[in-house]
Amino acid sequence: MSSMAAVYFAGKKAIITGAGDGIGRALAQQLNAVGCELWLCDIDSDRLDATVGTLDELKAAVHPHLVDCGNHDAIVDWGRVVAAETSSVDAVFNNAGVAYGAPFADASEESFQWLMAINYWGVVWSTRVFLPLLQAAPVGHLVNISSIFGMIGVAGQSAYNSAKFAVRGFTEALQAEYRNSSIKV
Repeated sequence: MSSMAAVYFAGKKAIITGAGDGIGRALAQQLNAVGCELWLCDIDSDRLDATVGTLDELKAAVHPHLVDCGNHDAIVDWGRVVAAETSSVDAVFNNAGVAYGAPFADASEESFQWLMAINYWGVVWSTRVFLPLLQAAPVGHLVNISSIFGMIGVAGQSAYNSAKFAVRGFTEALQAEYRNSSIKV
């Protein structure tokens, strides 16, 4: 994290989905190091506990929650919990995601839907649920994680490509909608 970002996020509040490992864990560690209060979720309790174990709760409070980001009701329920604990958040990082690769002809409908529920719909549902908390902050930042797979099609990745292209399109549309507001996308 740049020193400018570190100064900016000191004393702020953020939500991170998929905080159990990878980008989510690294982001939680960096934000915690500068005193950013965190609401973290992951579907795996061991991974989430491992992330929380790397954080210093003396620097800022950490609120871990088990959430399946491929389940609409689970995200809505988590949103209610977060809203009961704070009146605003400065950033939402929609990071939760899964991988699945298979040629389209071999890809099961269930696997395709499972991936889309987490990688695309989870982003949409989380954005909708946490938007009021972002709007209540002086400046709210919405960060939706995509990848190069949201820019180029790759053989054997039709489900993953579909989700990442959808996240990119959704995010670009929100950038246009909130261009002249306190929400930065």
